[in-house]
Amino acid sequence: MTDMLNKGLSRRGFMTRAAALGLAIPTAGALLSACWDDEEDNGAVGAATEDDDHGDDHAEAAEDDDGPSPDAVRIAKDPADIPGPINRTEPEHVLVELETVELDGWIDAETTFTFWTFNGTVPGPMIRVSEGDTVEIQLTNSSDSRHPHNIDLHSAHGPGGGAEVTTVSPGETRGFEFKAIYPGVYIYHCAVPHIPTHVGHGMYGLIVVEPAGGLPPVDKEFYIVQGDFYTDRRPMQGGHAQWDGDRQFDERPTYVLFNGMFQGLTGEHAMQAEVGDRVRMFVGNGGTNLVSSFHVIGGIIDVLHREGQAEPVHNVETTLIPAGGSSWMEFDFDVPGDYVLVDHSLGRAVDKGAIAILHVEGDENPDIFNPLDD
Repeated sequence: MTDMLNKGLSRRGFMTRAAALGLAIPTAGALLSACWDDEEDNGAVGAATEDDDHGDDHAEAAEDDDGPSPDAVRIAKDPADIPGPINRTEPEHVLVELETVELDGWIDAETTFTFWTFNGTVPGPMIRVSEGDTVEIQLTNSSDSRHPHNIDLHSAHGPGGGAEVTTVSPGETRGFEFKAIYPGVYIYHCAVPHIPTHVGHGMYGLIVVEPAGGLPPVDKEFYIVQGDFYTDRRPMQGGHAQWDGDRQFDERPTYVLFNGMFQGLTGEHAMQAEVGDRVRMFVGNGGTNLVSSFHVIGGIIDVLHREGQAEPVHNVETTLIPAGGSSWMEFDFDVPGDYVLVDHSLGRAVDKGAIAILHVEGDENPDIFNPLDD
């Protein structure tokens, strides 16, 4: 690779020669290409390969600059919409069918954005399998898409996590199988170069590999994935936000979101529980760049499996979740009220949107929490 750079190749020449070395090298080439003066100087355009030209997105967004997209839909994944616990004792063959969909969605209540998704939501669906299962992934790229996509599952023990063998152009379907050897909670994401652009448009989700024998029973389970987004607008400015590759290159997000929407899991979309419930949360961080300081205001993480580890730790106030990482955690809620989930890098929560609400109904419990009269 050093020899190629020393010979002063153009970006196209570097990409052509590097392609023979595997998936990681083209990705590095795509990132380096933004630094060469004789090519495009825009962060998003210069970082794309000739097969995945994201520069066209700027022109399309500019056409919608006068207002929100008229076709926008809610893309924020319902955190309660997940598969139930696995109630079997023997490994099985599990078929998972996913579709990559590019669509306009609401990034806040006033502003739209063109998301790239798995199955039309951010995050994509939570996949749930058991240790020892053979997992078959069938990935279809919608015929309406403008870009190739694929899937890299951090749970898959093999080259690229399946990315190379699932790269699909619009209208195509490809698949592969892997053995779910390691129990835990893992991110999956798109890994087509330029990878940060695909992930930064919302292409991520979680796969849960339950240990043999399953997880302990709880009353409620929820699914939350944080992501940082890079646009030409601040929250609530309205209109159709354009992707800003320069901001992503500089790691200056305008939005930091749970499930793809500014405060999208609040109000009528808040999570619901009752006093006495045991609650489990599967929490991931798609990135692309930021580390999450995940915290529940008024709650203590009773059981925490950091980065999906088998062995738990206990009584944690705030936990770090790296970009491309995940954890699962459990809580007891003994007092009614609204519990606020945040990235405790608080500017991200208050100003950029990383806030969710768990609303707990039930009787007061003055032995544990007792507001005093003035």
